Amino acid sequence: MRITGGKYRGRAVEVERGSLEIRPAMDKMRESVFAILGDLSGLSFLDLFAGSGILALEAASRGASPVWCVEKDPAKFPTLLKNVSIANERIECKSMPAERFLLRNKEAFSIVFCDPPFPYRYRGELLASLAESPTVAPCGLVIIHFPKEDRLPPEIGALSLADERTYGRSLVRFYRKGSTEDRKTL
Repeated sequence: MRITGGKYRGRAVEVERGSLEIRPAMDKMRESVFAILGDLSGLSFLDLFAGSGILALEAASRGASPVWCVEKDPAKFPTLLKNVSIANERIECKSMPAERFLLRNKEAFSIVFCDPPFPYRYRGELLASLAESPTVAPCGLVIIHFPKEDRLPPEIGALSLADERTYGRSLVRFYRKGSTEDRKTL
């Protein structure tokens, strides 16, 4: 896999050999999402379910800082650490389940990207947790990649659907956090 844009464009990222557990985000989807987001200078980025760290590297490549990764699988973590080491900026990596991270975290992020494995059954609960968590900054974005056949509501707590894109058999949804009054200013 290669980083698709920004200052690290073209740099290779490793995926653990023989592992079906690391499911890299599709190149087309990844490139499209970051084209939508544009320049991330001055914005913070959290990659939940980080796997190889490719999404965090794409964000750092486009100017996001700070950038954090969360990955629970101890077998994937060494590959994640090796991959993020190509960045000149420090990318903070946490080895724990995303759900536990959300319970403990006190940092606020401008963008939270969630790309859980497709068999993950708790997407609605995850979004509800993010809606109430200090992890998403006011007016921040939560982006979630999931199978098209799954159903997610357009509003979950303080999160409201801002955009949706289809990529083959999957969807990417962009939810904005904030009250109705906050959203009018965007």
